[in-house]
Amino acid sequence: MRRAVREEDAEKLSGIVLSATPAGEYDRRVVLLTREAGRISCFARRARRQGNPLMAATSPFAFGKFRVIRGRSADVLLDAEISNYFEPLRRDPEAAAYGCYFLEICEYITRENNDEASLLLLLYVSLLALEKETIPNRLVRAVFEIRTIVTEGEYPGIAEEEKRKLGTDALRAHAFLTQAPLQRLYTFAVSEQVLEQLEWLAARKCRVYFRHDFPSLRVLNTLLRTLAPETT
Repeated sequence: MRRAVREEDAEKLSGIVLSATPAGEYDRRVVLLTREAGRISCFARRARRQGNPLMAATSPFAFGKFRVIRGRSADVLLDAEISNYFEPLRRDPEAAAYGCYFLEICEYITRENNDEASLLLLLYVSLLALEKETIPNRLVRAVFEIRTIVTEGEYPGIAEEEKRKLGTDALRAHAFLTQAPLQRLYTFAVSEQVLEQLEWLAARKCRVYFRHDFPSLRVLNTLLRTLAPETT
């Protein structure tokens, strides 16, 4: 006989909301990246009703603890304790666009029941970096892209032909961003020339590793073109 799922059987998972989509009239389907269970999908009942505390707790970027019942056919989110909504990031259209791109990458590459603790921490510190005006968003993106591939164990290093296109400072920055503890990952600054070289390298690695068209990246690129100063 199938055992009934009880609320007291719920698990408390630490994580972040990667995406949320409508389900039915009032519910939401939420994708979480969690430290304990990797990426999971769950349903938040009545989360789209005005006044329901899950309305804010199931929005992208919400980070905290989520109480989830793991069912056989579907997981159900009961409630959440959110410790960071990343409000400064949400209020900045450019930073939010970068952040949505990071969330989509994490949703695309992660799997259920995998150990994604390192990627979750990388995502968290990267979103914090996007909130800081002292760190260029372009640098955060290049670092996040390269370090994500490193974290997933798929980074091939720098090929000889790539080394010839990178200056000494870019190679030094690359060595730091691939090896530094995540808590210190965004503690360095680079010149415009070095930044352009890191962007070139990150784009090259992403084309090989991801092989995927991210809709959020198209949105980001469109926004950046809109915000770019006009040249005469």
